[in-house]
Amino acid sequence: MITGGAGTFVSAVQNTLTKQNVSGWGVFTRTGGTIAVFAAMGGTYEFAKLASANLREKDDSWNTAIGGFLAGSIMGIRFRTIPAVLGYGAGLAVLLGTYDYTGGVLTGYDKDPNVDEYWRKEQLRKNRRRPIQETLEELGEGRGIYGPGYAERRRERIKQNYGIDVPAGGPNQT
Repeated sequence: MITGGAGTFVSAVQNTLTKQNVSGWGVFTRTGGTIAVFAAMGGTYEFAKLASANLREKDDSWNTAIGGFLAGSIMGIRFRTIPAVLGYGAGLAVLLGTYDYTGGVLTGYDKDPNVDEYWRKEQLRKNRRRPIQETLEELGEGRGIYGPGYAERRRERIKQNYGIDVPAGGPNQT
């Protein structure tokens, strides 16, 4: 169904790029073979992939490669030569088999659905956490980064510079 929709889109693009304006129905009449090829490719791919997984009793990237080969062969049949059938079949088999073998996503690794996301992020933070002394040496105190005894040092500094006695237990005590 999805590949049939993609075929309709490609057919519409082909229809708009023709020199003769046949009409809106040219999508189905003039370039409609594209819709049929795309729909046949999608159906063949899914059938071959699932049938090979069932017959082999394995769910691996070879099933995707087998489905890709047969779907690519349908694309090659349009050119009516055996090299095109074998070439398109092999090309799509390699492309889809490799895609499935490498994880089947374009956005990076797939997160484990059994691991809580909060726990995973906490583990990443703990893995990258630096000691407070190292952070204080590089950045210094302030801007939300305060070392142990900061409140006492602050009180003494304000008393020395401004002569103001800051009571203990202020809002910035850590």
